[in-house]
Amino acid sequence: MRKWLALAFLILLGFFLAKITSAFPFGVESWGVSKHYVDKGIEENRGSNLVTSIVVNYRGFDTLGEVTVLFLAATALAFLLATCRCRRRYERWEASLIVKAASETLYPLLILFGAYIFIHGHLTPGGGFQGGTVIASAVMLMLLAHFTFHPNHKALSTLEGLAGMSFVLIGFAGLIWGGSFLANNIIPLGQWNRLFSAGVIPLIYVAVGFKVGFELSGLITDMMKTIKEE
Repeated sequence: MRKWLALAFLILLGFFLAKITSAFPFGVESWGVSKHYVDKGIEENRGSNLVTSIVVNYRGFDTLGEVTVLFLAATALAFLLATCRCRRRYERWEASLIVKAASETLYPLLILFGAYIFIHGHLTPGGGFQGGTVIASAVMLMLLAHFTFHPNHKALSTLEGLAGMSFVLIGFAGLIWGGSFLANNIIPLGQWNRLFSAGVIPLIYVAVGFKVGFELSGLITDMMKTIKEE
């Protein structure tokens, strides 16, 4: 019975999706939103990377939702790992001297590169999610190479929460002083194609970058401490 109900639900869902997509023919301009993005995006935001202006300004609610989804997924997985009764130590082999030396050399460089990616997200392809992932990969590299490397999970959680709160506070600052949530007119937009440009967009990407980096680092640390019994 459940299979038939699931099949009926999928058919109904597919019908409504088909009706919605057929109402907006592909390649035909409907409301002029995309044209406004292309024509006014650089003028209104002064960001060299137009995609950045769309993601964290015009469609900033979407990005906030994505950050929330990532937080909920990480929290749920951390909860499952914390309640798992199969927690025990890995039977790991000692990493070679070359791997240890290479990880210690790459660790600060990867963190610096990740920060560079989200700080320059409004100028070049990249952004908070990409830069945060690079930072988390640096933590994972150290965890794999060194038995004694244990990031402070409480500090990671605190910093991740502060970064997420900064994103929301920037949005409310735009609502209070700019007239809309995440409004990009509360600080000077600066000169186009410069590091200090695009208003609040770089600040949002810095907050997202740190949030993603700390969140994934904490999640990787939890996963490295748990293994399923054979």
